[in-house]
Amino acid sequence: MPATCVIGLQWGDEAKGKVVDVLTQKNEICVRYQGGANAGHTVKFGGQAFKLSLIPSGIFHHNVKSVVANGVVLDPARFLEEIEGLTSRGVQVDADNLALSNRLHVIMPWHFLEDRIMNSLCAHEPIGSTMRGIGQCYRDKVGRSMAFRLGDLYLPSFPERLKEVTQIKNQYLYGMNPDGGKEQVSYSETLEKYTAYAEKLKPMVTDTTAFLLNAVDADKNVLFEGAQGALLDIDHGTFPFVTSSNSSGVGVCAGAGIPAKFVKNVVGIMKAYTTRVGGGPFPTEQDNEIGQKIRDAGHEYGTVTKRPRRCGWFDAVAVRYTSRLSGVTMLSLMLLDVLDQMPEISICTAYEINGERTTDFPALVEDLYEVKPVYETMPGWMSDTTGCRNYSDLPDNAKRYVERLQEIVGAKVGIVSVGPDREQTIFVN
Repeated sequence: MPATCVIGLQWGDEAKGKVVDVLTQKNEICVRYQGGANAGHTVKFGGQAFKLSLIPSGIFHHNVKSVVANGVVLDPARFLEEIEGLTSRGVQVDADNLALSNRLHVIMPWHFLEDRIMNSLCAHEPIGSTMRGIGQCYRDKVGRSMAFRLGDLYLPSFPERLKEVTQIKNQYLYGMNPDGGKEQVSYSETLEKYTAYAEKLKPMVTDTTAFLLNAVDADKNVLFEGAQGALLDIDHGTFPFVTSSNSSGVGVCAGAGIPAKFVKNVVGIMKAYTTRVGGGPFPTEQDNEIGQKIRDAGHEYGTVTKRPRRCGWFDAVAVRYTSRLSGVTMLSLMLLDVLDQMPEISICTAYEINGERTTDFPALVEDLYEVKPVYETMPGWMSDTTGCRNYSDLPDNAKRYVERLQEIVGAKVGIVSVGPDREQTIFVN
């Protein structure tokens, strides 16, 4: 069976975790392949809610192998805390059902300091960093000479190389903030901590690239779980207000280490409206009573950061772009129930930029800031959809809305979600 990839088509927070959890039941392996602890995936079932940042959402299925692949940047402390939180609630997390790539890059203590100092020095609009050292770790990965991969922590040369890099990084930190003399990294403390982290993680560390290549060669069912959303892709998103990895569908092969020919099914996850966290352009934002009504109904606050999300109408221009970019074969429409009490619902079907109309998504944020959205308004359904379990159960106006979205975006809707629980999932086809 060809591999399946789950991709967020907006600015993240599309409820990918729920879809991954549901689809994992039909797969043997679940892979997280990019991003870091800046992601927040929530899975709800049996009256419980689990919040994940680094561990794949497939971890709740005991017969599925979860894999954290080479494209992820790992905060070891956060990862171990996440494991402890799950095991304390009865979830199995060990070497039998979780594997860590020896190629993934490790977030080091200086990355947090660099992130905070850089954010404080930038006078312009913040890019939306979660202050978890993610971007700084990816920057060192590209720079190579001061990066640490997980496998490096087990080399005899690790202590000496750590000492060298710590000295260089402390000079760099002083150069960034000469008044902050206390903002230095202790070599001895770092060596002690990261040696302990490595020992705890060791049973799970393996060559996941070889493992996944063997799996797809053997026609095993593999599910790839994207983090963030395609509009935050470092190369194809609303740069510079993006994340530090390829969060669209183009990132799965590099992040997991498998050829594109194996990824035949791409499930694009989209909310029935649009949200965004932090700075950057947002053409359909409703900074008004409508936006607040959506925020309250959808509980739109960050899983990881707790920041209130900016809310607005569905942007079909943006989602059509990311759907095509990611090679989406099926759409999953999430949080339809949030719009249950909206008498009218608007869809952005085109942009006007400097007096010209377009359905293409602009490359420059300067153009996005100038966008005047062209809206199409549809009547709402003004009824509770959270109890619907079949597509035929949905109100007629809700079905018209679903069908209009798939028409504009250009892909079929295969899943409709009407609540956070596993059971509140409608399979359309």
